Amino acid sequence: MAAADTYNDIDLAWLMKLRTVVARLGEMDCGRWWNSDGQLGPQGASVLRRGLPRTHQFAQARSVCTIAGLRCAQIFDSPGIVTLWRLTDALEERLDVLWEGWLDDAASWRPFFERVARLRHTEVPAALKDFELVTDDEIAASAKIKKAGDGRSIIVPGVFDERRRAVVLLALSFAAGSQGNLVVPYARRADA
Repeated sequence: MAAADTYNDIDLAWLMKLRTVVARLGEMDCGRWWNSDGQLGPQGASVLRRGLPRTHQFAQARSVCTIAGLRCAQIFDSPGIVTLWRLTDALEERLDVLWEGWLDDAASWRPFFERVARLRHTEVPAALKDFELVTDDEIAASAKIKKAGDGRSIIVPGVFDERRRAVVLLALSFAAGSQGNLVVPYARRADA
């Protein structure tokens, strides 16, 4: 992995995969957290493949991640926070820079997207572990985080330091929700 493919200790391809798996888990045919129904599944592929034969899977992922971000902002939004869908500007800019390269190499991503399309369960930690995106220690750490009193959010302890562990905890904390009941994980930004 080239240094350009990382930000601090975050492998940005890993981050793309992490977001995509969580996005799939929240679709209406899985966790029912946001209003996309199987768009990252086989149905979404069949719809977009015609117009975007080489890059349709990336279009699916970007679309559902955008939907997830908007839904999370509807449920809980506050100045000075980050969520899995809206990290720091610097991190988001690095992802945008790499996006074109990933599109050029879409064929190597195909097995990952096909596997995501087959996801049916809603257990966030199990799915992320199955995709080898999190470790047992990270799952154990996330289990100690408690929901906020409002029942609609969960704060990752500490300040968001733009490191892998903080991003992992944002993703794993979606497990605080249940079928049809989205709980939005967030962390406080360092500059807030």
